[in-house]
Amino acid sequence: MRADMRPAEAGFTLIELMIVVAIIAIIAAIAIPNLLSARLATNETAAVANLRNIWTGQTQFQAGVSVDVDIDGTGEFGFFRELGGSWGLRAVADGSSVGTPLSTPLVSAFRSTDVNGAAQRSGFKYVIRLPGAGGEGVRETQSGAFSSAVNNDLAETSFCMYAWPSNYGRSGNRTFFVNQQGDLTWTDDSDYSGDDFHTNMVDGMAFEPGGLDTSITGIIAVGTTGRDSNFWRQVN
Repeated sequence: MRADMRPAEAGFTLIELMIVVAIIAIIAAIAIPNLLSARLATNETAAVANLRNIWTGQTQFQAGVSVDVDIDGTGEFGFFRELGGSWGLRAVADGSSVGTPLSTPLVSAFRSTDVNGAAQRSGFKYVIRLPGAGGEGVRETQSGAFSSAVNNDLAETSFCMYAWPSNYGRSGNRTFFVNQQGDLTWTDDSDYSGDDFHTNMVDGMAFEPGGLDTSITGIIAVGTTGRDSNFWRQVN
């Protein structure tokens, strides 16, 4: 057979290529939202687990009298850098960290914070608030001495924590809360995202109305509206 009489090599027609592209687009349209939803669920599950672990560390920290600034024999709750063993423990009333760090960290994954006192892990940010003189939340400093505004008597019985998405809709959809009682609650306000959380939140937002917005003492909102006017639900 002459070379110029060989059959032409088969190839895809334009219609066939368009069909393949359309099928790929349909598969992507189905798969990508499912992957994003799975990632959000994984991050939120991790956030709940982290809050429970930190809560356990806090109860051990307080019960073990790791910090007793007012020297009355009753321990006080701590900040991340204290629980994580990355900074000396509070030992005097002005907040100076003159004590030695914990030899065995209780929350080793949370050893540092940003300028807002927030730690970050797995798509979520976390803050610990200790009570001030009027029960208002006191935030953690990023480095150096801790705030002298902490009320050492109230810090023996009260603290709270929030965890919120670093990027709402992409790393998570829910903001979580827990205090010394151990009951976890959540709300899904889209304004609580990344650094915007610090602008749009008040420390007492997860508590029932009736107290100061800044106070972290009172009854927590469970199945009702909090001080931020959002509905808070209990984590199942």
